[in-house]
Formats: sequence, C-alpha cells, structure tokens
Amino acid sequence: MRLLLDQNLSPPLNELLAELFPGSMHVKDVGLESATDDSVWADATMHRFAIVSKDSDVRQHSFNYGHPPKVIWVRFGNCSTAEIEAVLRRLHDDIVSFEQDEQGSFLAVS
Repeated sequence: MRLLLDQNLSPPLNELLAELFPGSMHVKDVGLESATDDSVWADATMHRFAIVSKDSDVRQHSFNYGHPPKVIWVRFGNCSTAEIEAVLRRLHDDIVSFEQDEQGSFLAVS
C-alpha cells in the first residue's frame, strides 16, 4: 500500500515507514502542501495512494465520497512523529488487510 501523508503529519514519517509502505509520499513531496482537500483527494485517486491524515475533513470526505482513495485517519491529538510511526508499524497487517478489502474505504487508527 502506498500512502500519501497529509500536511498535518511530519514529512520525515514517510522515510521512517519506507520499508513497510514503499512508494509512499508526503503531500510536500508532490507539491500539495497548501492544496485543498479536493486536490489531495484527486491526486491520491489518480496515483493510487491511500491518504493518511489527522484531519477530520478528510475523514468526512471519505464518508461523503467513498473510495478511491482509501483513508487512514490517525485519531491522535498532539503527539510525536515517533508515536504515529509506532502505531502505523504496529497496525501494518491491519492496514494491508484494509487495502485488500474491496468494501472498506475508511480506517481509524489510534
């Protein structure tokens, strides 16, 4: 699964997770750091990314439009990049299963 990390996540998270999620990017890497949710959504759909975000607006997009793209919503308040990395590592198998689920469009992680 290729992840597109939203602006509210630290860019180094992409490199920290590269061996688990090869080909993933941060919105900053693809010129979308100031883009609207609709633009990020369109890019993720076109390039077959799953969006990872802490933003409830992205979660709402998922409810309104379904997938693609799939959305992984990180349900943490203020936390470190290391904490988010640890959760995504711990839930790697669940995230891979989510990718393969044809019906699932939204996954909340905490």
